[in-house]
Amino acid sequence: MDDDVSTARVGWIGTGRMGYAMAERLVRSGLAVSVWNRTRRKAEPLAEHGAVIVDKITDLAAADVVFTMVSTDADLRDVLLGAGGLLTAARSPGVIVDCSTVSAEVSREMRAAARARGADLLCAPVSGNGKAVAAGRLSVVVSGPREASERVRPLLETIGRAVTYVGEDEAARLVKLCHNLFLGVVTQALAEVTVLADKAGVRRRDFLEFINDGVLGSVFTRYKTPALVRLDYTPTFTTELLRKDFDLGLAAARELETPMPVTALVHHLVQAAIGQGHAAEDFAALLSVQAAAAGLDLVADDGPVADGLTGTAD
Repeated sequence: MDDDVSTARVGWIGTGRMGYAMAERLVRSGLAVSVWNRTRRKAEPLAEHGAVIVDKITDLAAADVVFTMVSTDADLRDVLLGAGGLLTAARSPGVIVDCSTVSAEVSREMRAAARARGADLLCAPVSGNGKAVAAGRLSVVVSGPREASERVRPLLETIGRAVTYVGEDEAARLVKLCHNLFLGVVTQALAEVTVLADKAGVRRRDFLEFINDGVLGSVFTRYKTPALVRLDYTPTFTTELLRKDFDLGLAAARELETPMPVTALVHHLVQAAIGQGHAAEDFAALLSVQAAAAGLDLVADDGPVADGLTGTAD
């Protein structure tokens, strides 16, 4: 790849909720981006901004850098080594940047497979949702060969506002799992105190406004506020995917002999949310599970509410 990444040929695999938003930032920056998605129609709107939509993953093999953003271990293995996978082509891209949240075991397997074909694999999971991507608030954590990381850093900085290199091999996988464990614990805690305030007669929007404007407020509590106020569980990250990350994170904790009692309890509560039918909904549905446990009938508030990302309330 040329040192000038503005001329790099970029491939992108996976245009789900996050993948689409991230790929769109690269496309809108004027880069030459080719995109593959299992369901082609989900990727096609990117063509309006200049992306080339390809029919086969192997059509991306000539790219300098290929990003992958998929949901599970099996998905990553399939797009790289399955029938027609990226690493089955006659040539391989110089760098593969995987932004998925997958296990360290599969990541090591994919890294070895890439290396055997002359490609570097970087782990580059992210923090944020689709709205955060659009607002330029995404954060990226990276591990793998440092030289490869520095080469693609300008691309990563196009996608997100912050890029943190944490070491070789699979280090970024564990960092992202720790992030998502914290995400679930914080959401459960926020659901509990919000339900307590609501049951006492305080409007959720007023309680959350106080939290957001105080020392405990964060980018996360602000952009989750509309979902908690409106009871809108349109998924940005599903409860089922959160459970997957808790499974992976607690497995890592067992391997490293690290007790995580609070995380283990929240794992059970996430499972309860799934058992109550919230698997495909946003994990903010933990609020409804907590309310049901407290005997509280939640009422949606459809008034304007700010998410801290756009600067306006809608």
